[in-house]
Amino acid sequence: MNLLHVNKRLIPVFITIGLFLLMYVFGLVRYENFSSPQVFLNLFIDNAFLIIVAVGMTFVILSGGIDLSVGSVIALTSMVIASLLVQGVPVWLVIPIALLVGPVLGFLMGCCIHYFQLQPFIVTLAGMFLARGLSFVISVQTITIDHDFFKYMASTRIYVGNYFLSYSVIIALVVVAAAIFIAHYTKFGRNVYAIGGSEQSAMLMGLPVGKTKIMVYTLSGFTASLAGIVFTFYMLSGYGLHANGFELNAIAAVVIGGTLLTGGVGYVAGSVVGVLILGTIQSLIVFEGSLSAWWTRIAIGLLLLLFIVLQRIIVMRTDHKKETVSAH
Repeated sequence: MNLLHVNKRLIPVFITIGLFLLMYVFGLVRYENFSSPQVFLNLFIDNAFLIIVAVGMTFVILSGGIDLSVGSVIALTSMVIASLLVQGVPVWLVIPIALLVGPVLGFLMGCCIHYFQLQPFIVTLAGMFLARGLSFVISVQTITIDHDFFKYMASTRIYVGNYFLSYSVIIALVVVAAAIFIAHYTKFGRNVYAIGGSEQSAMLMGLPVGKTKIMVYTLSGFTASLAGIVFTFYMLSGYGLHANGFELNAIAAVVIGGTLLTGGVGYVAGSVVGVLILGTIQSLIVFEGSLSAWWTRIAIGLLLLLFIVLQRIIVMRTDHKKETVSAH
């Protein structure tokens, strides 16, 4: 019975992995240069910052919440970095300050959600507007980042044989490894799953529900700020419109990665595969050449709808079986 239960939880992840392999094989068959290992490595290079954000979003959705502020936090972080560097603040001080932007906002949002019993959607929507507005308070113009450290991080390649990765990928992989450990081998991770499964039951069990929810949004803020730093390695600028709508990509990656929107079920590794699927869609469209970039949005929308319907079917069947067992 337990084995069956575990398998049900893994069904969405297996479907995600199967979909990724199917799409990648399609690319291998259709496009001649798609077989290069560098194409696969580019999925990580181009989406390192999305992987980092998706990790934080996974914890939020696992807890039964949502965070709409992550894209705006990326923009605000880029603006803080760019403005401080222009003013001559040393980079070893700029990085820690930038890393505080997201956690502070996330902590405040978590406190509002817990202590005032507010809906995460509304609170994080307010956080999104606040962070985006603060970005434009700093400057309405693009601020170019012309610093040796950021140029080095942006241009340096780490070679693996004849192929290469970037420092952004290394940072993203470290975050993923740390997140997997936290989710499955720490008390905090177990509490997140318990709260997402049933907040009422978690409270009756004596789990620190409020503290855990606040920590979840603080963690999401931290990953958003870290992603903002990585994002500046790509853009070498700060701008208030950076990562506009990016929170929807992160949510889509997590849901496509097999995490239930209602919380309690999901895996960090699944979210990473979800990001790779989004990256593969973009790569296929680039290789096709004749398709508009808007087809990426169309494909993501269809996949998101498909996985939400799949999740609902799995939940309904599970509930039906529970009712049948209870009746007997």
